[in-house]
Amino acid sequence: MNVVPLADARAEQTFGGKAVQLGTAMRAGLPVPDGFALAADLVAAVVQGDPAARATLDEVGERLAGPCAVRSSAIGEDSDAASFAGQHATVLNVNGVAATAQAVAAVGRSAWSESALAYRQRIGAAGPIRIGVIIQRLVAADVAGVLFTRNPITGADELVIEASWGLGEAVVQGLVVPDLYRIARNGEVMERRSGVKKVAFRRLASGGTHTEPVEPEMVARLCLSDSHIRALSEIALRCDDAFGQVPHDIEWAFNADAPFLLQRRPIAASR
Repeated sequence: MNVVPLADARAEQTFGGKAVQLGTAMRAGLPVPDGFALAADLVAAVVQGDPAARATLDEVGERLAGPCAVRSSAIGEDSDAASFAGQHATVLNVNGVAATAQAVAAVGRSAWSESALAYRQRIGAAGPIRIGVIIQRLVAADVAGVLFTRNPITGADELVIEASWGLGEAVVQGLVVPDLYRIARNGEVMERRSGVKKVAFRRLASGGTHTEPVEPEMVARLCLSDSHIRALSEIALRCDDAFGQVPHDIEWAFNADAPFLLQRRPIAASR
């Protein structure tokens, strides 16, 4: 099939690495937003303007009423060998079937960007370029960021969390100095370091996102509570159960204190 619920994405050569990772997480009961995985063949047909592919995509857009996130899931992405982090487009706060089709086409075309092609050459990625797409319900994040289950700088066996206000793009794109937390395996918080979070990514009512200034008193305020840290630590432990005792690189978000897992890859792939 060219479209499956995200929880049913199992074939990496069909739906890409990110979809398969998130499908595994959903089947393990982790809090992944609902969505669909689009096969690479369907995405290629959408990029080429195929009417039948567009009709299939319109049906998906109708089933996911409300704001969505459209993300890449290339063959080999988020794998043990390579992450493709930042190489492919992500389109947030997509509303309606026409906007969904435009977003899927944009993500599909991004696999042939100069940056993505240079990355493939650098890591020695062989074979044809094939990119699937994930369409998920958007998490209207109050706070978001990344979590590593091994310190990416020192290699220490500890959790490292980076966090900022709003959608996680501010952290991923390096637009802020995020708060930093180091947590021991027994749950002890060993360090809380306030960042400089002057901007936040927010949704626009008309669709899409924008950056807006953070209120001055929030710039240096820590944005994670003890309950947030405990929830993220629990997600890390559950990823160990789902994926094995390999270090994880996790993107996460909170909406009204409810945690969501947005992406998971092996730390070894972060190159």
